[in-house]
Amino acid sequence: MTTPMNSSLPWPTEAPAIPLLSVRPVLDRIASLARTHEQDVTLVPGFATNEEELAADPPPALEQILDELGGIELCGHPVLNLLIEDRTDVGPYTLLGSATTFYPLYETPDAAVILTIDDDGAPGAIYGIGEDLALQLAAADLPSYLERFADALEASLAALGEAPEEGEARTELAEQLMDQHLFAAFLGEADDDEDDAGVSPYAADSGAVTSAETTTVPVQSPSAAGPGDLPEGTIAVADLRQAPLGARVELIDADVPGDPLDLHVAWRERGRVVALLTA
Repeated sequence: MTTPMNSSLPWPTEAPAIPLLSVRPVLDRIASLARTHEQDVTLVPGFATNEEELAADPPPALEQILDELGGIELCGHPVLNLLIEDRTDVGPYTLLGSATTFYPLYETPDAAVILTIDDDGAPGAIYGIGEDLALQLAAADLPSYLERFADALEASLAALGEAPEEGEARTELAEQLMDQHLFAAFLGEADDDEDDAGVSPYAADSGAVTSAETTTVPVQSPSAAGPGDLPEGTIAVADLRQAPLGARVELIDADVPGDPLDLHVAWRERGRVVALLTA
């Protein structure tokens, strides 16, 4: 029996919940990593097992997953948060639509990983948003993102197991490892040529994500791309239905009338079509 979630946001409810069976193997894998590496990993309980009243307001379609898992902290640093409490429309969320069209999974002051939510409430593609506000495709859906996350967590823990760092130094190393194994690939950091001074050799030699040529999906007029059911007010479209993981949409550089910061995005085709709308 699932635990009903209190919701103050007007989430659309037509879409069914992601079935637990489809994510059970990866949830079990993440839980096993947490048990095996309890020194470094904290598993945040979901609704069904959390003893405290949770203030999070997630989409109803995540109900079955959130009964099982609330998130993961690595050395005290949140690397997966499925129980976001506070929502905002600034920082990396500046160009996004209403709070019911996306759900954060990871955030820093300048970057975020978001799950797109269609008009019927169905979860769709997942994007990273860096400081430049570009969208970068991280996964086709939440189950595949959880698989990618589990791979990165396992690789990071393997490197941490060989490292002597403790305390704040260990937390910093954990952040470096997760960035290299996961977040740098879609938060606009993979091409950074920063000096490696001060970076632990356990991070530098850990088989981290390497830079590859990034596909940039053009922002085109509605008549040139996208499905026919675009939202009213759409002035440009980026079609990522055939785009590979890591593909970018440069929203700020879009050739559209006026200031791009005055626009916002909407999703179609389970988040794989990005519509740019007038405010």
